[in-house]
Amino acid sequence: MARYTGPKTRLSRKFGEDLALKTNGAKTARRLMQAPGQHGARMRRKPSQYGIQLKEKQKVKAIYGLTEKQLTRLFSEAATKETNTGITLLSYLERRLDNVVYRAGLAPTRAAARQLVNHGHFYVNSKKMDIPSYRVQVNDVISVRPSSSSIKIINEAVKNNEKTDLGWLKIKAGVIKAASLPVREDVLEAIDEQLIVEFYSR
Repeated sequence: MARYTGPKTRLSRKFGEDLALKTNGAKTARRLMQAPGQHGARMRRKPSQYGIQLKEKQKVKAIYGLTEKQLTRLFSEAATKETNTGITLLSYLERRLDNVVYRAGLAPTRAAARQLVNHGHFYVNSKKMDIPSYRVQVNDVISVRPSSSSIKIINEAVKNNEKTDLGWLKIKAGVIKAASLPVREDVLEAIDEQLIVEFYSR
């Protein structure tokens, strides 16, 4: 199934929470309480346990901008590790290059970060990297390509983000270093990873 390309606010309304898919969070917040669609204002029946698990899985796909195939593959890989499957899955998602660029404040949304990476505006360890799904490793250094530093969105982000500490990410003057692997507390969104594990373990 292809990546969702429809209205972003519709997705946030579907899940009843701001998924940080748009830059104008205040505008999104005003419509969160009404579900999308012609009959969105009507009461809906209580979802089944399967429905709750499915919705959580779909929410994670929406937040990180993944296709079904990408998320399934990541889960399968996480399930082979001896560590907690749900937390390992979230770690893989956090370590995606487009998410790291977004977390570092160099793009207003993950979709914008993915586009910037796709267009080759970032280096990883001094080499151009244009794969948004690249999994950042410990001690990787992500920097803006010199010829891209004049792009308005990147230039302003670097100026406003001279030095930041995000736990596992250290940012200074637009240069990001992965000091460690992300832990559960580094995931800022309200995600219940256990529901996702239960969905795929049916």
